[in-house]
Amino acid sequence: MNDEPSPAGERWPALPVAGWQETRDTVQLWTQMVGKTALALAPPLNHWWGVTLRVTASGLATPLLPVGGRGLEIAFDLVDHELRLATTDGRRRTMQLEPRSVADFWAEYRTHLADLDVDVALDPVPVELPEVVPFADDTVHASYDAEAVRAFWTSLVSASSVLSAFRAEFRGKASPVHFFWGAFDLAVTRFSGRSAPQHPGGVPNCPDRVMHEAYDAELSSAGYWPGGREEGAFYSYAYPEPAGYRTSTLTTPGAEFDPGLGEFVLPYATVRTAADPEATLLGFLRETAALAADLTDWPPTA
Repeated sequence: MNDEPSPAGERWPALPVAGWQETRDTVQLWTQMVGKTALALAPPLNHWWGVTLRVTASGLATPLLPVGGRGLEIAFDLVDHELRLATTDGRRRTMQLEPRSVADFWAEYRTHLADLDVDVALDPVPVELPEVVPFADDTVHASYDAEAVRAFWTSLVSASSVLSAFRAEFRGKASPVHFFWGAFDLAVTRFSGRSAPQHPGGVPNCPDRVMHEAYDAELSSAGYWPGGREEGAFYSYAYPEPAGYRTSTLTTPGAEFDPGLGEFVLPYATVRTAADPEATLLGFLRETAALAADLTDWPPTA
């Protein structure tokens, strides 16, 4: 066994958005189908934490979802390129992840749920996208580049490791490191313990009540989104945004405030080409979180 650490290029593969955008957009819609299943079945949990996906040893998966007296788990295997549906009574169904339309994927997915006796009403329309087409009618999104998807999963694993280390440094209320299928990003959030003004909403094709629940407390959030820059980006923001936040200067090389997004952004390419990618990313996360806490005088944690 080779115990030598793998090169940074293996942990942080190049991932030009232009080279896999069609695949990314298709897979995002597939994850929304699975996420909507979790939304329909999982008990309500603050800030929608109960319906996100988690990074696994082979991809992304739901929590164990209650179905009557049984449990259901749905997992994207991004190594072997399969979607697996499993219930705690031993039944299994598998779908191939390959070039296929959203409409075709939706039809087969619904069939497998019925075969497993999972009777669940799913919202048939995507969310949080500027333009949406019902899943059953979408024959445009039909791309699947397995190599690019595998690279994306590898980047998720590396990002999750750093985000998890960052989360562990904070002893106050913090979210899990989890994947939001609406916006298609990996995130972790710290909370000051104080309430926040109601979020104005206005996210495309997303009920305002979703944002009201997500942002009902003062927070500092950070994550990884495979968009926004040539190879995607890491981000960090505060809600509500404190005075002086966006005009602050960071010491992390390559990091800057994006006024259009309302977030600090660190390009993925900057991280992956750094001498120490993990240290570079962790420094960005620490610096932006400290800035949010200092500007609003967060209460000290235990």
